[in-house]
Amino acid sequence: ISKNAKSLKKDYHNYHAIESGVNLARDLVSEPPNVLNPKKYTEIIKKLSSLGLKITVYNEKKMKSLGMNALLGVGQGSINESFLVTIEWRGNKNSKDKPLAFVGKGVCFDTGGISLKPARFMEEMKYDMGGSAVVVGLLKTLALRKAKVNAIGVVGLVENHIGNMATRPSDVVKSYSGQTIEVLNTDAEGRLVLADALWYTQEQYKPELMVDLATLTGAIVIALGNEYAGIFSNSDKLSKQLEDSGKIEDEKLWRFPLHENFDKMINSPIADMQNISYGRGAGSITAAQFLQRFVNKVPWAHLDIA
Repeated sequence: ISKNAKSLKKDYHNYHAIESGVNLARDLVSEPPNVLNPKKYTEIIKKLSSLGLKITVYNEKKMKSLGMNALLGVGQGSINESFLVTIEWRGNKNSKDKPLAFVGKGVCFDTGGISLKPARFMEEMKYDMGGSAVVVGLLKTLALRKAKVNAIGVVGLVENHIGNMATRPSDVVKSYSGQTIEVLNTDAEGRLVLADALWYTQEQYKPELMVDLATLTGAIVIALGNEYAGIFSNSDKLSKQLEDSGKIEDEKLWRFPLHENFDKMINSPIADMQNISYGRGAGSITAAQFLQRFVNKVPWAHLDIA
């Protein structure tokens, strides 16, 4: 009924692609954890192959052979298997440009493990896979739009539970990168998942840039409330691009510092690093400093979207 019907029909496909990706992300986050366990999550992702996406699922046996012990350690207390899933979109096959990479934390439910969370509001921990949902929704949008870009999505899918096999505070795990991690708090688990996912992504795909998204710290909510997400980056250019995009979309970002003095707060006397600092200060920053240890020279940004 619009006089602009012709142009609207022409453009609608792109809007529909965005809508579909956003709604997929919302639906994934909204699912109860007894429905959306890691295995079920992989089945939903695999259906996206019909759009031209290449989906590869790594099970625990494969991850064990690769040495992804940081990610595996998070999920070993759960009866549900852990997975790493890669989602590839090759929209510009003739280009030799390096792909853009997006990495998401997919903790389908987070009890905190042996470092158990308080009961109040624990039901919200079904949202702890929100970063992975963004990545999956984004790759669906790119595929529907036939976007002329090469992009990689990598998500680590786990449950952080209490069980007779659960990681204990003081355990030391060897990550995929070869670096060792002393686990002082099992509720600082998302960074362990991302550690292996980030290193794998940069090693396998040599991306032009790498953005990770994670509901990583409660500290970021203390700092920013619900109005902004925190951004940490080793690249001023990438940080500005993301901040500018956020202003356009009203998905606001506020940049926090990274500095070697914060890095010292996670040094361990018995391993290459520990997964939390002993102090209460700078919780979101030390989490980002932890992640940075699994990033080489690639331009990288970490979005703490808790």
